[in-house]
Amino acid sequence: MHSGEVQIDSPAALRAPRNRVHPRARQWWTIRALIGVAVLLVPQLVALMIAGNQWLVPAVVATVVLGTAYVVVMPRLRYQVHRWEASPEAVYTLSGWLSREWRVAPLSRIQTIDTQRGPLQQLLRLATVTITTASAAGPLKIDGLDAEDAAELARDLTEATNRAPGDAT
Repeated sequence: MHSGEVQIDSPAALRAPRNRVHPRARQWWTIRALIGVAVLLVPQLVALMIAGNQWLVPAVVATVVLGTAYVVVMPRLRYQVHRWEASPEAVYTLSGWLSREWRVAPLSRIQTIDTQRGPLQQLLRLATVTITTASAAGPLKIDGLDAEDAAELARDLTEATNRAPGDAT
C-alpha cells in the first residue's frame, strides 16, 4: 500500500449504490420546483401590477430566467445522482444535485423505518423511505421510490434489522 492509500475490506464500505429511484421522481421534483418558483413569482407579479413600479421588472425577469433553469435542470440532475441500495449489512444512499451526500447506515444502527407519501407523491404513486439511526447527521432519506417498492423496502428492512445483531445505539 502506498502512502495516502486506504484499504477497506469491509462489505459495508462506502460504495456507489446500485438502484435508481423511480423515473416518475423527475415529475415530482419538477412539479415541486414549479410550485417553489410560483411562490416567488406570483407576489412579484401582483406587486408589479398593483404598484406599477418598473424597478420590479428586473426582479420578475430574473425570477423567470433562473426559475426556468432550475425547473429544467434540477430534476434531471437529481435523477442522475439519486441512488440507493439495501444489502444484508447496510443501507446505502447517494443524493443531491449540486452538493452530493453519500451515506451508509449499518443495519445494526437502524432505529426506525418510515414511509411518507405527500399529496403529489400519492398522485404520482411515489413514496419516501426515511431510515433513522443514532447518527448526528440525521436520517437517510430515499426520495422518489415507487410506492409499492417503498413498502416492500420498509418491510424487508424491518425484518433485516430485527435479525441484525446490535442495539441500534
